[in-house]
Amino acid sequence: MDKTCCFSHYSLIVAVLLGGFPVVPAAQLPHIVFVLADDFGWYDVGYHSSEIRTPNLDQLSAEGVRLENYYVQPLCTPSRNQLMTGRYQIHTGMQHQIIWPCQPYCVPLGEKMLPQLMREAGYATHMVGKWHLGMYKKDCLPTRRGFDTYFGYLTGSEDYYTHTRCSPIAALNLTRCALDLRDGEEVATGYKGVYSTELLSQRAVSIIGKHDSNKPLFLYVALQAVHAPLQVPERYVAPYSFIKDHPRRTYAGMVSAMDEAVGNITVALQQGGLWNNTVLVFSTDNGGQTLRGGSNWPLRGRKWSLWEGGIRGVGFVASPLLKRSGTVSHELIHISDWLPTLVGLAGGSTNGTKPLDGFNVWNTISKGLASPRLELLHNIDPLYNDIAPCPGMKHQLTLAQVLGGGSRTNSGFNVSIHAAIRSSNWKLLTGYPGCAVWFPRPGHNSSERRPSEVDPLKPAMLFDIEKDPEERNEVSAQFPAVVEYLLSRLRHHQKSASPINFPEDDPRCDPGPTGAWGPWA
Repeated sequence: MDKTCCFSHYSLIVAVLLGGFPVVPAAQLPHIVFVLADDFGWYDVGYHSSEIRTPNLDQLSAEGVRLENYYVQPLCTPSRNQLMTGRYQIHTGMQHQIIWPCQPYCVPLGEKMLPQLMREAGYATHMVGKWHLGMYKKDCLPTRRGFDTYFGYLTGSEDYYTHTRCSPIAALNLTRCALDLRDGEEVATGYKGVYSTELLSQRAVSIIGKHDSNKPLFLYVALQAVHAPLQVPERYVAPYSFIKDHPRRTYAGMVSAMDEAVGNITVALQQGGLWNNTVLVFSTDNGGQTLRGGSNWPLRGRKWSLWEGGIRGVGFVASPLLKRSGTVSHELIHISDWLPTLVGLAGGSTNGTKPLDGFNVWNTISKGLASPRLELLHNIDPLYNDIAPCPGMKHQLTLAQVLGGGSRTNSGFNVSIHAAIRSSNWKLLTGYPGCAVWFPRPGHNSSERRPSEVDPLKPAMLFDIEKDPEERNEVSAQFPAVVEYLLSRLRHHQKSASPINFPEDDPRCDPGPTGAWGPWA
């Protein structure tokens, strides 16, 4: 990205006089661009001292506000669900896993989504990239949930070049591979061989270039990068010949391609005259997948887990509109906070939504004020199952012990349930949180992992996250009153939870007749 660009200049408000009356352009409302990366690990951004180079992310975040106490969900669908609804996944029935291609459900149609609220506030709304919030019928599609335009794919992952998704259809006892790419609601053909990160960023740049600056823009760019499969043009991998681990080397190239894409989007905003009135948010959707080249070092765990490595997210805000730019925020912020925050920036209203779990944190980000969020429910999932291999001989024994944990009589919360909650500096985990390993820093010896030293997991574990973000010192025995309080809070949240919606596959999903994944009901 061109370093001559200037992020610190504030735009001047120009009054245009027509007929002697001042007209306030609608574009004085800030343009909002939200870039969501996929499976981007905590350690994998340059400003966290990674060996992977991310000059655009580093520069944008350095001149914006880095969010270092920012949380997402441990999986794709849940994070996107909370971003789009501002509500905990327990309140939408989506607290278990992700939406698989043949499951006949989506984010409940009664939920009013972020783009609908932005459209009501007068914004042009565009989406590029990964949806993964359900597509079994047309009412679930992005263009039916508030986006004026959509270009991207509907399922959770696919080939970066062919844009096909292969998925088993259990009821038919077969695996089907089919195209998953849409332009609006129509199947998009003719893009085979175009690398996804470049394809999606080029579409985002095109939208920015064609946008009427007199109308406020809301652009949501949900990149495929850096989710598996590990694929990237060789030119991005070439600078990483020093990385000996092949998956990590390919992953590093994928991160570089993503970083370049974010730079290109930013340049387009500058060249289009939009940047001085733009708020750009960058976020990952969950922690890195260590099985596919990602790293969350020095945090514990990975994607699919409620350890910090699965849920503490890389995130920042870049904008000339920030009051305290060039700062680092350690205030507690969650992905569900973006809906009320962005709608507030847009001058819109959230009156049409169901009760929100998110908070408006703009003053926290822009002015450095204390976060209104004092508590954060990470999740409560009674059906949790993570069967991916996890290093460490004690894993299976501990899992069995945890599942037999029973309930605590004082709180009434069953501590065998996979759950976690954060309150102030405290974090409580119950049940089996997921793979409990500290994976080693890439390129360093495996002694940093120490899987044999992972203590047996307890049914309820307490950590002082501010003092111990690596979750190495379990302190439930020293603070029993804190444990009981947080268990009572879990019980409180559980009472308001919607029933889990995780239906069996519908064989009618078979894309064989059409050659493309899409609505079938």
